[in-house]
Parts: sequence; C-alpha cells; structure tokens
Amino acid sequence: MRKPNENTHLTNEERQIIQTGICNGSMKKSIAETIGKDATTVAKEIRKHREKRARNSFSYVTDCAKVKKCGKQCVGKCEQYEPFTCKRRDRTPGACNGCELLSQNKCHWDKYIYDAKRAQKEYEAELREARAGISMTTLERREIGETIAPLLNNGQSVHQVMVNHPEISHSERSMYDYIETDVFKDFGVSKFSLKETVNRKPRKKFDEKYKKRREPKNYEGHKYSDYQTFLLANPDTPVTQMDTVYNQECGPYIQTFHLPVCNMMIGFLKANKTSESMAATMNDLWGTLPQELFRQLFSCLLTDRGTEFEKTELFEVDMKTGELRLNIFYCDPQRSSQKPNVECNHNYVRDVIPNCYCLDRLTQNDLDLMFSHINSTPRASLNNKTPYEMFTFLYGEEAAGLLHMQRVFQDDDILKPKLLMNLHRKD
Repeated sequence: MRKPNENTHLTNEERQIIQTGICNGSMKKSIAETIGKDATTVAKEIRKHREKRARNSFSYVTDCAKVKKCGKQCVGKCEQYEPFTCKRRDRTPGACNGCELLSQNKCHWDKYIYDAKRAQKEYEAELREARAGISMTTLERREIGETIAPLLNNGQSVHQVMVNHPEISHSERSMYDYIETDVFKDFGVSKFSLKETVNRKPRKKFDEKYKKRREPKNYEGHKYSDYQTFLLANPDTPVTQMDTVYNQECGPYIQTFHLPVCNMMIGFLKANKTSESMAATMNDLWGTLPQELFRQLFSCLLTDRGTEFEKTELFEVDMKTGELRLNIFYCDPQRSSQKPNVECNHNYVRDVIPNCYCLDRLTQNDLDLMFSHINSTPRASLNNKTPYEMFTFLYGEEAAGLLHMQRVFQDDDILKPKLLMNLHRKD
C-alpha cells in the first residue's frame, strides 16, 4: 500500500525530523516510518547532503585503522592498510550527529555531519538549476521558431497559435517565457512580438478637470438600474453591447456591436456621430435580417451615454410602423466597465486600427474583412473555439453571411495594421 507522502519531495520539516533522528541514533527505517517515506529515500538523502569534515591530516596522514598499533605514518601504499570504519558513520544512521566522541572532541577521523537547513538550501538550488534553460533541442527550437514567427507577426496571440498548432508540446506559459527571454530571437520573434507588449500612453493626471456629463430626461426608464430590473424579469433575454470607436473627433466612426453567447463582434462605418446615423444601422438590420434572428441578436441593447445614442426612440421603435423592436439601456455616467465585453474586444480592433491610423480611406468592406479576422480568433472563454464557429453553430452560415462575416482559416488570420494597409496598397 502506498504511503501518504510517497513519491513527493522531502520538505524542510521532514529534513528536520531526519536530523533529529540522526542525533538520537535512530535507524533509517525508523526515521522513514516517521515521515512516511521509504528507508532508501532517507539513506539517499543523508548520503547526498551530509557534509564531510576532514580529520587533522597533519596528525593523521592516513585513515588506516591500524595507525595507532602500527605507529607508522604511511603516506603511500601499505600491505597492512585497513581503512577505518565506524558503524554510526558508515552504516546507520549514516552521519555523526549526536555521537558522544564528537561532542567530547575525542574522534580524530573523518566525520560526516547532516544539517537540515543546509540540505534544504542545496535541494532548492538543485531544483532551480534543473529548471533553468530551455527544454528543447536545437532542431525543435528551429521548427517552433519558424512556425510561430509569421503567425505572431500577423498579430496572432500565443494562445491562438497554441490552439491552432497542437504539435507544439510546450505549455502556453513556457512559450511566453521563451519568447520574453529571446529564445526565438534568431527567427524574428522577441518580446515585442507579443500583443500585450506595447508602449502605453501615460495616465491622465488626477487633477485634470473633466467635463461633467449631462443627463437628458429621456434616460428615465433606461438607466442601468432599469436594465438590472429588466433582466430580473427577463433572465433569458440576450444582451448586445454597443459602442463607438474613432481616431479623430471629426470622424469617420465605427459603430461596434458585441453579440452575446458567441463573443462575436461586428461593426459599421459611419460618417456622422449622431443618433440618427447610429439608429440607421438598426433600421437596416431590421429590414435585412429575419425578425426572429433580429430579436435573438438585438432585442436588448446596452450602451454608454454618448450623444450618438441618446435618442432612445430612434433605436427602439420602427418609425414606419411604430412597432417596438428592441429595448435600449444606458450605463451609469463614466462607468464603461458596466459593458466590459465590447470594451475588451476593442483591443482586437486596436490591433488592426491603432490610434494613429487614419480612417478616411476605410470602407465597409474593410471593416467586414477586419471583423471576419477578429471573429476567427479562438478564445479561451469559448473552449478555444472561434466566435465565428460559435455563431454559425447557433444561427447558421446564412445568418453569418447576412452580417457579411466569413471564416478565416487558422494560419491566414492577421491581426495587425498590414491587414488593411496591404489591401489598399493593392488598390
């Protein structure tokens, strides 16, 4: 039957027990039973970490057991040579701790002392050394480097690369460590190839004055507290988060939607940042999509209090028929964290369209292409499935086509500005 602590490394406490057992002159088997280990484990531990304290070689040139009887101080080979042995030192417990002759300073032979603290330090140092370096051959390093370099340069994350290339046997954490320590530098991969390694702008000073947001009257009944009440009454209603992305105040603007369940994002190019312009998107979707699909995707909108979304009725009501098509709610002032999904997914948009990128040349086709690449990126939250896969599983390929989304295959996925720059360069 397996012992409780069998097949585990010795701890500092267990080494203290071993030292105490040696001092008491206990058998190795007895010490092993105390800590729940095999006797051979205790024997190896003592033999490996005991410290030799050499005899006084001036008085005792040799360790021959007959040196007192012989009276010779042999320095070479002798036919009568017989090495000195000590049952306590050489057999059990295997060290000289607790020996009376040692405490009385009457032992003149080589001695071995086991110290638990020193043994623990040696063990920790050996463990660190064993884990240092990289666990791969030169050939394996080349194969991995040549595989990941073009993918990381296309803006893919390490997680995405690992999902799409299961032949890489290393863990995701190890791959991050190897990249950050320039293991694959010869292949053009460095820590700056990682998506999160970017230069960030300094935070604004706390004493900077902020313009207080106005709260129009038409927000009544559509506040975040009303949204929470609505969800309690309608817990199965899917919630789509809506926002706006832009680089210049004068536009153009990208109206973004984060679709529930599948983590999919779509976007629409807008010339004006007005409620009329943003609500026109809902009019187009209402007229294009089957009503059942529209209500599954857009029956409840959650957005911020930007001026482009403040005219509630334009979004909620079909102005031609007066039919209520959706419910819209607004986050509390300066609380974008209440719609975290769309905010988080904007990181993917910024990978392709950084703040310095001019949006004037963008077309709706460009956005459709960009979001197709974004939605073809596997997510850990989806069990490494892509948003596109989840969406088509739930709603079908035809529904994805109505939203102008298409699948991008694994290694063709690009999440860097060159996705759109190359497109315009070809034009």
